[in-house]
Amino acid sequence: MSLLDIERSIIEKFPRIFEGNADKVKQSKKITEALKDLIELCGDDPNRDGLQETPHRVLKAFLEYTEGYQEDPKNHLNKVFDVSHKELVLVKNIEFHSMCEHHFAPFFGVAHVGYIPNTKVTGLSKIGRMVEGYAKRFQVQETLTNQIADAVEEILQPQGTMVVIEAKHMCMCGRGIKKTSAETTTTATRGIFAERSDARLEFLTLLNR
Repeated sequence: MSLLDIERSIIEKFPRIFEGNADKVKQSKKITEALKDLIELCGDDPNRDGLQETPHRVLKAFLEYTEGYQEDPKNHLNKVFDVSHKELVLVKNIEFHSMCEHHFAPFFGVAHVGYIPNTKVTGLSKIGRMVEGYAKRFQVQETLTNQIADAVEEILQPQGTMVVIEAKHMCMCGRGIKKTSAETTTTATRGIFAERSDARLEFLTLLNR
């Protein structure tokens, strides 16, 4: 595949970004040229066989990593059902991959999202899609945790919401201090979960069963 074909395939894959936007197309070309400079700065030849297509691959990868900017993730929760349920709903082990906004290094792990309904219950898969939408942005784990909790609160208006995220950060495991076993846990609580320790205990007990 020629470089022109690769460039065209990127534009076709991300029509929301490029369709009818000549400035974005020009911007993408500047980025690939800058990535060639980065390869050269690091000590390699951007024109050798293994690296000729790399700038375009990197651009395409970053556009995939950050697809969450092309939507409002909380809108996934708008699909609600008329179900009479007033006890905890907990979706565990929602896998996600995100990008650290400080180093553009990956961080990944699982999100656990729970809420106690008031009048609205959403589809379980919608929670996973919402998590993915926020994860596919430049992020820090603390912000991601709160964005998920705030989205559930805003759309479902439950009695309470609790989110726990457990993740590994390559900016800590693969560079810098290089502590490969280190994991980070963050929590966000709203409503009943912020007010009552017994509600938090129920969440954590179910989480660790």
